[in-house]
Amino acid sequence: MATEKSNSYESCKHYMAMICLQFGYAGMNIITKVSLNQGMSHYVLVVYRHAFATACIAPFAFFLERKGQPKITFRIFMQIFILALLGPVIDQNFYYAGLKLTSPTFSCAMSNVLPAMTFVMAVICRMEKINIKQVRCQAKIFGTILTVAGAMLMTLYKGPIVEMFWAKHRHPQNETHETTTTGSSEKDWILGCTFLILATFAWACLFVLQAKVIETYKHHQLSLTSLMVFIGTLQAIAVTLVAEHNLSVWRIGWDMSLLAAAYAGIVTSSLAYYVQGLVIRKKGPVFATAFSPLMMIIVAVMGSFILAEQIYFGGVMGAILIVIGLYSVLWGKHKEEIERKVDDIPLPIKSTQMSGNLGPVIDDTDQVKHGQVGDTNNMLSSLAITMPTREPTNNNVNQQ
Repeated sequence: MATEKSNSYESCKHYMAMICLQFGYAGMNIITKVSLNQGMSHYVLVVYRHAFATACIAPFAFFLERKGQPKITFRIFMQIFILALLGPVIDQNFYYAGLKLTSPTFSCAMSNVLPAMTFVMAVICRMEKINIKQVRCQAKIFGTILTVAGAMLMTLYKGPIVEMFWAKHRHPQNETHETTTTGSSEKDWILGCTFLILATFAWACLFVLQAKVIETYKHHQLSLTSLMVFIGTLQAIAVTLVAEHNLSVWRIGWDMSLLAAAYAGIVTSSLAYYVQGLVIRKKGPVFATAFSPLMMIIVAVMGSFILAEQIYFGGVMGAILIVIGLYSVLWGKHKEEIERKVDDIPLPIKSTQMSGNLGPVIDDTDQVKHGQVGDTNNMLSSLAITMPTREPTNNNVNQQ
């Protein structure tokens, strides 16, 4: 019973971790949008965000992972440097810029091309194998296409407004908010879309490269996360000094700007990078990004509560397509994992002894796995099964 509970927990914890991360990312989008609307520079927000993240996770890395630290060669340093450049600097600066020019729901919808980008890049880097004849591969491809289609439906088609009981008394605020959001020029809207696409591409590159770097830091995840956010903080400071010449933008008080920086740094940088690294090491980058469409659905609901955003029929239909695509990708990954574990089972060695009596013998099966496939903690002891043989009769031919 205890073993079954442990196996059930092991199979569910990666799913629960990624779902919880999507709630954390959704909260970050809402809080950040409010802060940016109040005039905070997104360059400064990135700096403070990763300063909080460094202060949060570095002490844990120092006390828990001091021993056996991997040697930082020039190659490893460059990999971490590029990780920090892709995540804390390029991805988040472009994403915040796109978020400021559009809306939280639209930004999340555009970022749902992340699973497709990551899947394609993983195939190019030979981290994912494609065999179109296999059903699991067809499911992953179909799910990826369906996820992108759902995101594009949310983006390009609105349709009639879906009346939500919690927001039906906020329609006057909705109209004002919609006018403010969509009142931007067409040029700004297209520029915001471009920023979001670049941010998503950088994020996909981060997932693929992080899967490689984790091979070196597989026992020092906290240390890797600390190095990423610390180097990212230094890079973000350099970018901000170049982009922002007014020193007053660095000023921050006890307001929404401080909350946005602290929340983003502690939840969506330090904790998210660490948990994300653990999931990638076990499940791969495609599995980790497959949950990102859930963030858009959460943001759409939270946005109607907090920012009084209207929910349209096109958004609801797009969300349904995204959920179907998500489960299709996860089903394909689950089948792939089962097949991989079955291939790892050692086959018993059969031998026939020709000494006196003829009889099949199954001898010395080294390690037969018991219970759930892949559970290396439960092994049967080696066994030997000898089939009974008949006594030789006078009609038998004399053996040499």
